[in-house]
Amino acid sequence: MRLTSRYLPLAVVLVILAVISLAVMLTQDNQTSKLEEKPVPAFSLPRLDTPGVADETLLAGQLHLLNVWASWCAVCKSEHQFLMQLAQQGNVAIVGLNYRDNRQSAMRELTQSGNPYQAVLFDPKGALALDLGVYGTPESYLIDNHGMIRYRYLGPLDEGVWQREFVPVIERLQQEEATNG
Repeated sequence: MRLTSRYLPLAVVLVILAVISLAVMLTQDNQTSKLEEKPVPAFSLPRLDTPGVADETLLAGQLHLLNVWASWCAVCKSEHQFLMQLAQQGNVAIVGLNYRDNRQSAMRELTQSGNPYQAVLFDPKGALALDLGVYGTPESYLIDNHGMIRYRYLGPLDEGVWQREFVPVIERLQQEEATNG
């Protein structure tokens, strides 16, 4: 009896953690499917990299990778070198969404590490990120030339992730364009 009551709190905590983990996984799967094949939400945000304001039309007209990042995000720094390589290849236009950050810190990060982005949106309150359903940084969205979200990836990008997750979607989009174009 005493042994059972001793481990009961541990068992309760483990059950609660299992339920929370399952709920997060199910929410993530549902959120991803809700976003894909939908247009980028309407927005009007200041630019981080240049003066002015940008809206959702920035993400139309060609294939874009919208990358959610922040200067305070250590994991974002780990994917930065890959984003620089991807930008040099020029196969996809990369737009940054600077999320809940300090403008000076974000600019310093881009100055020191290099800027892989063709444009950087400044989202200090997380308004667009909230509309996109961002869980955290980094996250990346593949957006087709019509401004439709075609793929979402949670976590840092690297060559393996790009080849396995994004290249097949890009190839499918190119085939669709060729067929419908």
